[in-house]
Amino acid sequence: MKNPTFAAPFADTQKMSSVKIFSGTISKYLSEQISEHYGAPLGALKINKFSDGEMAPEFNESIRGEDVFLINATCAPSDNLMELLLMADAVRRASASNITAVIPYFGYARQDRKDKPRVAIGAKLVANLLTAAGIQRLMTLDLHAGQIQGFFDFPVDHLDGTAIFVPYIKDLKLNNYMIASADVGGVGRARTYAKHFGVELAVCDKHRLRANEIANMQVIGDVSGMNVLLVDDIVDTGRTLAKAADVLMEKGALSVRAFCTHGIFSGPAVEVLTKSALTEIVVTDSLPQKHPDNPKIKVLSVAPLFAKAIRRVHAQESISTLFL
Repeated sequence: MKNPTFAAPFADTQKMSSVKIFSGTISKYLSEQISEHYGAPLGALKINKFSDGEMAPEFNESIRGEDVFLINATCAPSDNLMELLLMADAVRRASASNITAVIPYFGYARQDRKDKPRVAIGAKLVANLLTAAGIQRLMTLDLHAGQIQGFFDFPVDHLDGTAIFVPYIKDLKLNNYMIASADVGGVGRARTYAKHFGVELAVCDKHRLRANEIANMQVIGDVSGMNVLLVDDIVDTGRTLAKAADVLMEKGALSVRAFCTHGIFSGPAVEVLTKSALTEIVVTDSLPQKHPDNPKIKVLSVAPLFAKAIRRVHAQESISTLFL
């Protein structure tokens, strides 16, 4: 006869890991929305700062054996990336079971290759840093280049902005519309939209003198008499979209709307876009947006999408249903 006294203590230590969601500084608002849609409060985290700017994250609740999701965009300033790395290191040392970095906007993604001599591949460096910090999984949205997923040796859940924009486009109920890419590099993304809606595709081919400065642009495709929907992953200075809108209108387009996942809006971008021929610019809240009263800028939330993805990852279920 077996003695049950030896089995009970071991059995009592077994438990199912629960989800713990923590937020970095820059993504606090989005994290609150994600946690609300998920149905669990944000975890207790304090980011201490020394007078010289050095950060020291402190988790004020147990995370031993838990499934931890750390949310923070890695846009400028680079403090946001460092903050995420320190959070990951603290969680790893606190014996979390699984550590997932939820990065709504993956900074340095535009540095995904050596396009000229003696330059860094920033996206790969960030991947190495995340790995060294103890990250075991990445969840992100609309990488600038999809092949960046190959920089990681752990799973990457690459969510797609089409899940956010397509319902909005359908609600517009436009007649005679087509999809356009703001540059040649975004043709693949634009083709996905065009194929989904069964409409034509145009391409704005631009030539740059240097970063963020366009020399000239031409349109490949007939846009005459059409409502054009420009799609891109990032709007930074806004000059590319403004130039594209002007050129498309010159070519006979009835209207031009822009759909960009990540609204960086650096420098005078908002002013540039407001004065442009664009009817509206639709972005997501993957980055904090500070222009709620601008009539041309519409912000759609990605919180429900990330909440669903977190739930499915924790339950070890497929996230393919979140894609078109």
